[in-house]
Amino acid sequence: MTESSARKTTKPEPASGCPFGYGEPLTHEARDVARLPAVTQGKDGLYHIRRFATAREVLKQDGVSQAGFMAESASSGGPKMTNLPVLFAEGDHHHDMRRQTAKYFTPASVAGYQPMIAALADKLIAGLARDGEANLDDLSLVLAVEVAAQVVGLTSSVLPGLEKRVMSFVENGLDSQPGAAQKMGRGKQTLMQSNLAAFFLLDVKPAIAVRRRKRRDDLISHLIDRDYSDIEIVTECLTYATAGMVTTREFISAAAWHLLRHPELRADYVHGTEKERHAILHEILRLEPVVRTLYRRANEDLTLDGQTVPAGSVMALHITDANTDPDVVGDPANALCPMRPLPRGVQAPVLAFGDGHHRCPGAFLAIRESDAFLRRLLIWNDVEIVMPPTVGTNETVKGYEIRGFRVRLGGARAQA
Repeated sequence: MTESSARKTTKPEPASGCPFGYGEPLTHEARDVARLPAVTQGKDGLYHIRRFATAREVLKQDGVSQAGFMAESASSGGPKMTNLPVLFAEGDHHHDMRRQTAKYFTPASVAGYQPMIAALADKLIAGLARDGEANLDDLSLVLAVEVAAQVVGLTSSVLPGLEKRVMSFVENGLDSQPGAAQKMGRGKQTLMQSNLAAFFLLDVKPAIAVRRRKRRDDLISHLIDRDYSDIEIVTECLTYATAGMVTTREFISAAAWHLLRHPELRADYVHGTEKERHAILHEILRLEPVVRTLYRRANEDLTLDGQTVPAGSVMALHITDANTDPDVVGDPANALCPMRPLPRGVQAPVLAFGDGHHRCPGAFLAIRESDAFLRRLLIWNDVEIVMPPTVGTNETVKGYEIRGFRVRLGGARAQA
């Protein structure tokens, strides 16, 4: 995976007309979306969609289906499954699955996870205080993996290292663009199969065995009650693992980077109410959506912005562009401005969690666990950046990777 050098940490000028102008994005180059057409067909054959209204229209369409992230392999070329993973399922099966699993992500359920999240965040910050320095991206990985593991039910592993086994699926260069899986070489296919076997044998199979004896309040228990096969369960676990663990890890790092660069914003965050803190996090996520591109396949002819997209075509929805569409978010679209006014029906993260029936079910949990960790970290006045991170591209989730983000609690604390 290619990496770009980190941006300078000099304080940018406040954005004109924005009450909290805290500079441009850190994980990608800002650009003027107002100059971009809503729909274009690229040389790759994909229809590229870059404006908010058109992207949301596609996400809410009934005449489209998931594409990318091996959706075609899951539905046709892979092992025979009666129950497709929720990420790929459509129609009544998808709606039923979302209704059945929504209970794990309600505010009440998330409140139930809060003591566990708080204890874990305290443990990670205590380790940072003890060691003096740490890679923030490593700490955020541990947090994201352990929280998601509790929700899914991956708590009976026979060996430590769940986070490494999960990351093996997204750090091996697999391209999730539609059609890419069919071009994968034999060596990479063998590596993926080995990683999947380790994940199943060490993490998923022991969890299934424990829950067959006694159900728990988690996703794996629910899937067992629904008569899912082992291959269906491991596929669903992998879906939730990549969606809930990998993306939250990156967002925590991105949010901490912004907050540590801007003392005034950090103060507003640390001393704000929960609503105010979440507004800041939502705005960072709008500007730095972890998943930059979503793919959908047209199952029927569509007319988008006056252009016909034929049935069978694949559309690439560029979330980074849609989230900075000035027609929706106003100007300056590329500045970090918490509490910016948005049109009715447009949520603060805009399309960072998707939209329509495939919108991310764990959105509320992701923000709550990020908030729990970041507030505990940033309340220390002497937390500082030792080494700004490098930003790379992850082709599996079509998003950014923040690595080598070195932080420390001030020199006196580190010596102690």
